[in-house]
Amino acid sequence: MIAVAHDIIIRPIITEKSSRMMSQNKYTFEVLRQANKIEIRKAVEEVFKVKVASVHTVSVHPKPKRMGRFSGRSRSWKKAIVKLLPGQRIEFFDGAGI
Repeated sequence: MIAVAHDIIIRPIITEKSSRMMSQNKYTFEVLRQANKIEIRKAVEEVFKVKVASVHTVSVHPKPKRMGRFSGRSRSWKKAIVKLLPGQRIEFFDGAGI
């Protein structure tokens, strides 16, 4: 699969847990479901100009949701936890939590 780096990284995930992980140099992103770890690594390095140490991926399964009498499911998506080499930072996250 060939995709542009900006297409692979959909959005950053900013939660309490991901904010705590930033102190360990780990950043969390929602990524394209078809993207593999190598493509995610290259996309993060290209977009943010940093060096990536490792990439962990999680497929988030849909959860049942209700709105009154109507039931459905949330969408499924893929999450990537990217660990950077020591001394590297993503400036985008500086104001978000740490």
